[in-house]
Amino acid sequence: MIFVTLGTQDKSFERLLKAIDREIEKGTIKEKVVVQAGLTKYESKNMEIFDLIPEDEFDKYVDECSLLITHGGAGSILTGIKKNKKIIAAARLSKYKEHTNDHQKQIIKEFSKKGYIMELRDFSQLGKLIQKSKSFKPKKFVSNTDNMIKLISDYIEEENHISWYNKWREVLLYLFFGGCTTLINILVFYILRKIKLQLYVSNVLAWFLSVLFAFVTNKLFVFESRGKSTKENSKEIISFFGFRILSLVFDMVFMYVMIQLLSANEMISKIISNVFVIILNYLFSKLFIFKEKKKS
Repeated sequence: MIFVTLGTQDKSFERLLKAIDREIEKGTIKEKVVVQAGLTKYESKNMEIFDLIPEDEFDKYVDECSLLITHGGAGSILTGIKKNKKIIAAARLSKYKEHTNDHQKQIIKEFSKKGYIMELRDFSQLGKLIQKSKSFKPKKFVSNTDNMIKLISDYIEEENHISWYNKWREVLLYLFFGGCTTLINILVFYILRKIKLQLYVSNVLAWFLSVLFAFVTNKLFVFESRGKSTKENSKEIISFFGFRILSLVFDMVFMYVMIQLLSANEMISKIISNVFVIILNYLFSKLFIFKEKKKS
């Protein structure tokens, strides 16, 4: 099986998938091809394509593949090198709008010079490189050497070149869905208070409905914690609601202090409280609940 990974860059790398598709059609590639395409939208009857893959599945595909074909992301390359895999790497290029710059060329060149991987520069030569890979013996990974320090430095350099959206995507999505969650919380609270339901009962009911919304959106869109077993999902739900109860306690205490002791306006108190709750809930979710991220 050949495993192809394009990372999680926010730009398409369709050019590489087209080249692989051509080799399958020509019969150069006879093995099954599995693709982690990230944000690259591509359809093919010849390949099994996923956008993002859970970490354990990603590692399984890397372990089982006879050849790893990847973009020039240092994280993806290092994953294969550490498992002593045969790797063909192709750089995303700015002239094709596959990246903001051409730094992946330098990363691939550095790894290739040291004998860890094979570099694909001319996509029309992919077939020949695949044939060459059958006899290619990659240099084994050795940690704590001057060479590896250089490679890790390149990895850090790449991280500094990731687009601002890719860096802040999680936070931006959390703020958006956090805002929606807060709006639901405040709206339900307002409606319940309008029909004269008791203050703290209204607060708890509004909290419960907003937490249900928050769990689904956090799991599916913010932290992308998908494809897990029933046991893992149950653990996430219990953890999520457990930490949300802590934030509810904070909310209730804050509301009591503001309204009962300081005689502040109910709605103003509710809004201020929710600002703090959003921050607390993000930290809880990031650090303790949705900890498993997909490979980049």
